[in-house]
Amino acid sequence: MLPAASPDLRISVPDNRLMMELLGDRDIHLRALEKAFPDTSIVARGNEFIFGGAGATDAHTTVAEMLLMAQRGEQLDPPTVQRMVSMVRASVEAPADVLDEQVPVGRGKVVRPKTIGQRRYIDAIREHTLVFGIGPAGTGKTYLAVASAVEALATGAVKRMILTRPAVEAGENLGFLPGDLEAKINPYLRPLHDALYDMLGPDEVRRLMDRGAIEIAPLAYMRGRTLNDAIVILDEAQNTNRRQMKMFLTRLGFNSRMIINGDVTQVDLASSKVSGLKHAAKILRNLPDIAIVELTAADVIRHRIVAAVIGAYERHEEGKRR
Repeated sequence: MLPAASPDLRISVPDNRLMMELLGDRDIHLRALEKAFPDTSIVARGNEFIFGGAGATDAHTTVAEMLLMAQRGEQLDPPTVQRMVSMVRASVEAPADVLDEQVPVGRGKVVRPKTIGQRRYIDAIREHTLVFGIGPAGTGKTYLAVASAVEALATGAVKRMILTRPAVEAGENLGFLPGDLEAKINPYLRPLHDALYDMLGPDEVRRLMDRGAIEIAPLAYMRGRTLNDAIVILDEAQNTNRRQMKMFLTRLGFNSRMIINGDVTQVDLASSKVSGLKHAAKILRNLPDIAIVELTAADVIRHRIVAAVIGAYERHEEGKRR
């Protein structure tokens, strides 16, 4: 339970260790809170926080949620505090619970959502057979999808994990790259390899690939197959055309799930072609057991300037549509 707020908005912290965790090294978290709530007085005295001013309620809620995380043994860092502030301002219910969700990926490592949009995305993957994750770069679409696939494989929910991307420049430009076909397509698949290596380590990834539990291949390799007992990820799906998307969706077999990711603002197809991701999201939106999760600039977890850049482009595009 959250600490009860008294009429003068105070929070009593149970011990010195937790108080130090909330304050941060050299009071870095306290300074961040003061900057986030400039119209609020935040006083740390002994083992107590005292709040006053116009933003006292939100500041109180933020520190209370930070305390919940600290009591659960979660480490607080500046990015986490900033995300907590953002969620409180957006009236997100129980931010500590959002940030505390875990996706086990082996080697004692877990992946956690860092925004409410990412939490909805993870929940959708766990609850639906077919999930579309649509959003800008930096929102964790690929990484969280791979983490969820690793979890499904590790728990025995599926027997194999299949990861695929379209090789957009499969025509003349790809031909100019050196090496055989595998060498030519490897750059397109590198982000999927990187995510797996980060979670499982190169040795375990190679072991699982050798026994067929993990397969990474270009989209063209999916044609004619029925994918049973698998969790299948199609990444960069905005660069499929309608025919390719239909081909991929109809590969779904028994006891299988699909995750389809993409950024509809970064389509690399010829201007005469319609993105298969845009088309599928439009016509499949209301079908049962299909979830479409739309992530925004608020879910970007890269450098803060990336979120600002994406937000600027979103406002520009919105202005053009008016």
